Order: sequence, then C-alpha cells, then structure tokens
Amino acid sequence: MKASAFVYPWDVNGDPEAAARIAALGVRQVTLAAAYHSTRALTPRHPRHRIVTAEHAAVLYPADDRWTGRELRPYPAGDWAPGDAVGEAAAALAEAGLEVHTWVVLAHNSRLGAEHPDTSVVNAYGDRYPWAPCIAQPATRAYLTDLAAEAAVRPGARGTELESLGWYGLQHLHAHDKTGGVGLGDAGQYLMALCFCPSCRDGYGRHGLDADELAAAVRTALEPVWQGTPSDGGWAGIEKLLGETLAHTTRTYRDETARTLQEQAVAAVRTAAPDGFQVLLHADPVSYHVGANPGVDPAHILSVADGVVVPCAGGTGTLTPFARQDRRGAVIAANFTVVSGMGGSPGTLAADAAGARELGATELRLYHAGLASDDDLETVRSALAGL
Repeated sequence: MKASAFVYPWDVNGDPEAAARIAALGVRQVTLAAAYHSTRALTPRHPRHRIVTAEHAAVLYPADDRWTGRELRPYPAGDWAPGDAVGEAAAALAEAGLEVHTWVVLAHNSRLGAEHPDTSVVNAYGDRYPWAPCIAQPATRAYLTDLAAEAAVRPGARGTELESLGWYGLQHLHAHDKTGGVGLGDAGQYLMALCFCPSCRDGYGRHGLDADELAAAVRTALEPVWQGTPSDGGWAGIEKLLGETLAHTTRTYRDETARTLQEQAVAAVRTAAPDGFQVLLHADPVSYHVGANPGVDPAHILSVADGVVVPCAGGTGTLTPFARQDRRGAVIAANFTVVSGMGGSPGTLAADAAGARELGATELRLYHAGLASDDDLETVRSALAGL
C-alpha cells in the first residue's frame, strides 16, 4: 500500500540527513508544500533551527511572469523559505529515491484577505473572513486557477495534491482562536459559512433568492444556536433551521460554484503538466462541508481528478462514499495524523491502514514527517514495514 508523507521545504533544506531519514520510514512518496498558508512549525531535528514561523500565505518558489500587472497575485515567502525552496528540497528528496508530489493550499490566505478585503467571504452579519477567499468571485477564481497550475507543476514533481479547493468557512484555527464558546454543529457551521459578498448575492439572485431576505433568515435561524440550543446533526439540522427551500437552493448554488472551480483548476494543472502527472484533491464526501478538505460530490470529483486525499483522523467512514464510485484506477488516499502531540495515533497506524484498505483506500497519507518526534517516526517506520 503506497504511502506518502507530508513535508515542508524547511524540514529538508539545510539538513543533509532529512531526505534519507524520510526515505527510511518506508514511504515511496513525499507531498511537498509548494504554496502554503501562514504557520508556526516545529522542526525537532533540524541542525539550524527548532521553530519556523511562516508569517503569511506564500509560494515557496519564485513566481513567474504570469502575475505581472495583476492585482491578485501570490506573495513570495520570506526567510522561512528563500529562493526556490521547493526546487531545492525536491532535488534532495528525489536523490533519496522518493517520488515528489506538490502540496498546494489555495482558498485559505489571511494576507490576501487583509490586503484585499473585498475578496473575502462575508457572513450574514456582515463580518468578513479574511482567511477565506470567496470562490464565487471571478477575479479570485482566476487567481486560484492560475496559482494551482503554477504551484502544482514544479520541476521534478510527478503529481500534486490541491488543498482547500472549494468553500472555506468559519473554521480556521486562527492565532489564539476564541470561537469555540458555542457549539455550532454542522448546521451552525453551514449557516456561518454562507457568503453574502456581491458575487454571492448575485448568485443567490440567479437562483431565485433575495439576498437580504436570505441573510435575515440565516440570522433568525442562528438565534437558537447562540442561546445554546443544540441543533440537529447533518443536513436535516440545516433544513430544520433554515427551511428546506432555502437550504436546498443555497446548497445548489454553492455546490455548482465549487464544482466549476474544481473543474477549471484541474484542467489548468493538466494543461501545464507533463503526461502522466497525477492530480488529487483534499476532499470531504459531504458537499456542504467547508474548510481545508472542502465538501465535494464523490462521483463528480472522481470524474475530474485522479483521486482524493480523505481526512481520517475522526474515522475512516469518510472513505466509503468515494470507494462506492468504483472508478478504476482512482486514488483514494486515507490521511492519518501520525504526530502524537497533535492528536495523532502512530501506534495504531498498521491497524488503521488495514481498516482503511478494507473500506476502499488505495494509498496512505501521513501527516507529518517534519513535525513528528523521533519516537513517532520510529513507530511509523515499524508500522509501514509490516504493511
């Protein structure tokens, strides 16, 4: 069962032992960050540093001239990933015998929202989410499509994994995040993710909804949530709060918007890439879910991309809707966190992998080789040796 480990360029560059150490885990592939959001990352084995602070979302390579004169363009990295950090790391990893695929974060960019606030999702209360570019806006869609193509197809890469290629919502894990005081549940998260920027207001209008009336209905629907009344789970809870007609119409609009962007971005990557280049999306099988693993329709996305990377930290049931599609040759990669300090369970990796395979997983993704302790990495190595 093929396994790939997530890696940042700063885990590898400047550490002459890093590539061989990752290869020794027993993985055949690495998923190497090429465009990434702001983060503060531990580097427990690096000879030069222990903490890397990526101050803002950035591309980790020199952007090309396609961005000349454009208002929305990717930001270069600072000293946390200077020069062609991706190219340098990719070369070292390939020399160690590893297949390199890029890892591209798209609709998640706080600096873009801070400098271009009109690009952000706007909720029913008028609050902007600067970390969440609205994927309905034409300029944002063009930016994300070109970024996907450029960041995915780096020299030496044989494939890519596109993260957050869809709607982003309230979930962010922002600096000192203080949004957990009220349990929103599926229903509250969906309602708080509905966007009311000018593009989305027009989109609702095209689907027969008055945007002002919809925003008022969303605010009314959320009142019991703010009072602490738990909402019903799943789509039924959303229908109960918002009403069936409004719920289904907003979902139709949002699903259509995400699907067409995914089609455009994957097509752009394929146009830029050599033959045989693999394109996967990080995805959730429930289309109204939002975030880094945005909701998709499993049948549709497996007709567009070569496969999906599916979060399994909360269980492997998310694999089943993709496996049911019976798309021959499709990659269904089960993504497990293997960093104990981040809630991962490297000790159960062998059993987790076996269970995922029974549910239709064809590959594994391991988050994250650079962040894990030596003990976690040894546990992973032993688990992979037994698979």
